[in-house]
Amino acid sequence: MTRNNYAPYITISRDEWAKRSDDPMLHLLNDFETLQGLNEPLTMEEITQIYVPLSRLLNLYVSGAQRLHAATNSFLGSQFLKVPFIIGIAGSVAVGKSTTARVLQRLLSAWPNHPKVDLVTTDGFLYPNKVLEQKGIMNRKGFPESYDIRRLIQFLANVKSAKERVSVPVYSHLEYDILPNELKWIESPDIVIVEGVNVLQVRPRQQQKEPTLFVSDFFDFSIFVDAELDDLQQWYISRFKSLRQTAFRNPESYFHRYAHLSDAESEVIATNIWNEINKPNLELNILPTRFRASLILEKGNHHFVQSLKLRRI
Repeated sequence: MTRNNYAPYITISRDEWAKRSDDPMLHLLNDFETLQGLNEPLTMEEITQIYVPLSRLLNLYVSGAQRLHAATNSFLGSQFLKVPFIIGIAGSVAVGKSTTARVLQRLLSAWPNHPKVDLVTTDGFLYPNKVLEQKGIMNRKGFPESYDIRRLIQFLANVKSAKERVSVPVYSHLEYDILPNELKWIESPDIVIVEGVNVLQVRPRQQQKEPTLFVSDFFDFSIFVDAELDDLQQWYISRFKSLRQTAFRNPESYFHRYAHLSDAESEVIATNIWNEINKPNLELNILPTRFRASLILEKGNHHFVQSLKLRRI
């Protein structure tokens, strides 16, 4: 009997991955400090060894998709439409998804065949607080049921239909809510990066007869930023403490009440939020989607990527 040893991912060490770097691109990031997340280290070494090679790989995928679209249009004898390449980025709260998205946006926009790269976070597709309160799920903000998935899927469908101008709702982290009547416009992008905790989730409703579309159905490539549970908790607590000195200080901030907490009080509050909201969401909804990603970035406790898993084609 022959044993099936097929593994869906190729595991690549940091050192091996770094060999695919491209030094000439580094001049684009002389202001890389502006791309850092709060309480999250970002060094030129991390950019050089991890993100530059990743941008090279993604450029190959985008170029291949563009050639395929052109060939299909040629075969059908139809006018060529620029269909954007969509990249999904998932992972836990505090893992560094936003930093990954910002760095990739900057690097990918430097390649000549896809200079227009837009970044969209799924925070804009959360239901307004008023709706969450009506549904009784304000304490489950960030869970799958707190998102207007129909609106998010419609947005992605519009992007993939090559609509020239598509709107995105705007979320304010200061007000911790959707800003009514305010929209961000995405216009003729080459690439759209969609970042959010649950973008890879699939959970069809029971006994549903109609075909179901998932957010991830629109992705051409997906990335899961991964780390150990204990590290994620510590990063979240550290970030919460740092926010006392920054965003929480603003009297308009939804979390202004936390601005004057002591270190000990902050640790207690942050730990409770983690255990009651973020950890259950991570274990129930986010981690189970990890192996649906095209690429997994595995971080060590220093917050830097130590290895990668690339899905076989």
